[in-house]
Amino acid sequence: MTTFYLGGGCYWCLDAAYRVLRGVSSVVSGFAGGHVPSPSYEAVCTGSTGHAEIVEVTFDESVIPADVILDAFFTMHDPRQLNRQGNDVGSQYRSVMFPTDADQRALFDTARERANDHWDGGVVTEIVDFTEFYPAEDYHQNFFAKNPTQGYCLAVAVPKVNKVRAGFAQYITA
Repeated sequence: MTTFYLGGGCYWCLDAAYRVLRGVSSVVSGFAGGHVPSPSYEAVCTGSTGHAEIVEVTFDESVIPADVILDAFFTMHDPRQLNRQGNDVGSQYRSVMFPTDADQRALFDTARERANDHWDGGVVTEIVDFTEFYPAEDYHQNFFAKNPTQGYCLAVAVPKVNKVRAGFAQYITA
């Protein structure tokens, strides 16, 4: 099993989109990249902790290649937006990847280059060495599945899930 730490806007959306992919065994919403230990969602929302909303994605590379996980990441958010995704504004919504070792850093660099070509330049996704991951509160975990009719989920998460479904159809769960 392989685990990636990725942030691209609200973690509810990334969580929902990764859960439709076959081979993904776990998605945990949380925070990384800041200076405050064990931050709360409310603290991260202030923008003062330095943390980004991210997901911890664990997957089986014999079922879904690492490149597919990373290409899906660059499909489910706009990596050209600095410190925001749509109406979600602040450094907590930045596009960021946290490699845990040199091999992951190389994979992430290559994926960012592919994304830059796909998006015609301007990708601002940061690649920052992983230090620590802090899971978000329980009510943030698998949020979309628990709240499928919530307005934000319908307006923001559903289109991102649909983009992943369309772009990676051969990896979609039944």
